[in-house]
Amino acid sequence: MDELIGRLVADVGVDQTAAEKAVGIILDFLVKEGPADKTQLLLAKLPGAEGLMQKAAGESGGGMGGVMGAGMRMMAAGLSMGQVQNITRQFIAYARERIGEDAVGEIVGAIPGLSQFV
Repeated sequence: MDELIGRLVADVGVDQTAAEKAVGIILDFLVKEGPADKTQLLLAKLPGAEGLMQKAAGESGGGMGGVMGAGMRMMAAGLSMGQVQNITRQFIAYARERIGEDAVGEIVGAIPGLSQFV
């Protein structure tokens, strides 16, 4: 996860804490909403992902679910809409590097509305 967090800090201009929180929220969202076999594969290929996800899952979600709920959680953590979009796109690109286009495509395709943001 250090490589991804480093990319987000450098490319998006957020601090490490914000990057970690955003990645944790994305992972928590994907695991809750995506196909279990593919999200488990993703977690297995991202050392440290479980810890970030569990930390994010322990924080209040604001009550809204789905893609909008994940975005709202990231904005509540202090990120702008542009940063949320940029982090999400970079996360998906990083996931493609780790588990391949097909597996990521299945995750994105299985979650209503996610394809609009990536």
